[in-house]
Amino acid sequence: MREGLVFWVALLCTPMLFAQGTIDGFYRGKGSATIVLGGGYKKGTAYFAGNEKLDIDREEFYVNLFGAFGITDRFDVQVSVPYSEIGPNQSFQDIQFFAKYAFFQQKKHATTLQLTAALGFSTPISNYAIGGLNDIGQQATIVEPKVMWHYQYDSGWFATLQTGYAFKFDEVPDALPATLKLGKASHTWYFDGYYDSQYSFGGIDYRGTPRPQNFKEFAVHYHKIGGTVYKPFFRNFGIYVSASYVFAGRNIFQGPGYGFGLVYDVK
Repeated sequence: MREGLVFWVALLCTPMLFAQGTIDGFYRGKGSATIVLGGGYKKGTAYFAGNEKLDIDREEFYVNLFGAFGITDRFDVQVSVPYSEIGPNQSFQDIQFFAKYAFFQQKKHATTLQLTAALGFSTPISNYAIGGLNDIGQQATIVEPKVMWHYQYDSGWFATLQTGYAFKFDEVPDALPATLKLGKASHTWYFDGYYDSQYSFGGIDYRGTPRPQNFKEFAVHYHKIGGTVYKPFFRNFGIYVSASYVFAGRNIFQGPGYGFGLVYDVK
C-alpha cells in the first residue's frame, strides 16, 4: 500500500525497548529501501514487581539502526540493530529480522483493506550481562509470527491492529503482543497514536521465589500508550519525534520515553 506518505520510523522492536508494534501497514514498493537512525531516552519512575509497585528508578539511553527493503510491492524485509545504555550496562542488544507479506488487499470506494502475515526472528549479538534491574535484555532468541489488519481511507486516515505469538527460547516465557494504532499519512505529514501491550505466559517475578532468581525466567507484561509525528523536508529525507508512557505491567519500569530519528528513503 503506497497511498499518501509511505512512512517508516526506527521500529525499536527488541524485547526491552518495547516498540509500537514490530511491523506496520505500509510497504516500500519493489526495489525501494528506507534507512532510519533513531535514538531516545526512557525514565523509569517506579518498578512493577509482580503485583507490587516498588519505588525504584533508572534511566535508559538507546540508539537504533533500522533498514527495510521492498522485494515486491507486497513483500518487505527489515532489520533492526539496537544499542542500549542502562547504568553500568552498555552494549548492542538483540538484532531482529522481519519479513512481511500482504496476502490480501481490497480497494472499495475511498478505502483500502489490507491483511498482512509476517515472521520475525531476533537473537542477541553481544554477551551482555543479566541478573539485575539494569539489564538491557534477557539474552533470548525469539521466533515471532504475526498477523496485521490495516484499513485506510484515501484521505490518509488509517487504523492498524496487529498481534501474534512470541516463541521465546532459553528459559524466557513466551508472550502474546498486541498493538492498535490510529493515525494519518499524507504527502506532507505523518502522525499516529497507539496502544501497545504484551502478556507473558508463566514465569517468575522480581523478588519472588525461587531465590537466587534467574532473570531469564521473568515474565514481562506491559501496557503502553504513545504517538509519533514525522515530517519530510526533502524528497528522500525527513525526521520524526515520538513519546510514550508505560502505565502498568509486570516486571517492568513505569515511566515516559522520548525518541528522535532521521529517515532516508532510497527510491
